Amino acid sequence: MKNKLMLTVCCFVSLHVHAQSEGVTFISNSKEKSVKVMIGGKHFTSFIYPNDLEKPILYPIITANGQVITRGFPLEKRDGERIDHPHHVGLWLNYESVNGLDFWNNSYNIPADKKSKYGWIRNVAVERTENGKNNGKLSYSANWENQAGKVLLKEQTAFVFSGTSDSRTIDRITTLTAQQDSVFFKDAKDGMLGIRLTKELEFASDKVEEFTDNQGNITKVSASGNGANGNYLTSEGITGVKAWGTRGNWCMLYGQKEGQPLAVSIIDHQKNPGYPTYWHARDYGLFAANPLGQQIFSNGKETLNLKLSPGQSITFKYRIIVSSGKILRADELDQQAKDFSKK
Repeated sequence: MKNKLMLTVCCFVSLHVHAQSEGVTFISNSKEKSVKVMIGGKHFTSFIYPNDLEKPILYPIITANGQVITRGFPLEKRDGERIDHPHHVGLWLNYESVNGLDFWNNSYNIPADKKSKYGWIRNVAVERTENGKNNGKLSYSANWENQAGKVLLKEQTAFVFSGTSDSRTIDRITTLTAQQDSVFFKDAKDGMLGIRLTKELEFASDKVEEFTDNQGNITKVSASGNGANGNYLTSEGITGVKAWGTRGNWCMLYGQKEGQPLAVSIIDHQKNPGYPTYWHARDYGLFAANPLGQQIFSNGKETLNLKLSPGQSITFKYRIIVSSGKILRADELDQQAKDFSKK
């Protein structure tokens, strides 16, 4: 029942207040292949694209009150984190099956003799950064390539960053253009906009899992005992693990870290293919929007199998809201979705 189910912890519910925007500036470092994003003079995130990373990402992502919400592994060692899925790093956009190549699961962990089955997003070029009082813009281009360097897709992405005293917002607009060959996106589970989050936003569980400390020592402990307290809420009022594989125009993952409420919300755009998206929303910290995996999520009742002819383009738009000290209400996210649809 749409939006009838509200957050149950009253102290988390926020009042609708129009907070003042904070200025956005960028600090570029071409040698390190990174651009630091500053909001209100504080580090929010960095756009990084080193040669040894299989895709460009935003990492780390930090709330307005200074809490890091992204998992550290594999780039940093942090106490009590899982070290699964080394391809889950920061905030990214790619897909599991592009002309048979797996862009999603590619990482340093893939053996050399199997790398030919995986795609890379390479030749990243930061084209423009634009500081602003109310928002800041960063645009880049990149190639979706096979291991031999053949380009399947040209990517053009623009980020619009903004923030207030208790929130940070990323609008991502990505256009993919097929090159010499037709490009086929087979319906698959792993895609498309993804973020891997801090252990506190995992789901509480008594199941014993393996976690590591910052020295690499592995300890077996339950997720609940490790601080996990996350929960999902979708635009359709679906919560918890039931959110996975359902459609909605937004989904929020919320919880507490160090006694403070925080949340990450992803908003789909009504002009995106496959709208409203399916949520590839897991209980262990992977939070993703996948509009292209329809056959998987619908148990074969729907198919999309997106195809681009040479020269044809498609655009994906997403809004990501990181809130701290409060958790947005469903009606506030509805309004955000309405506002974003005009972009």
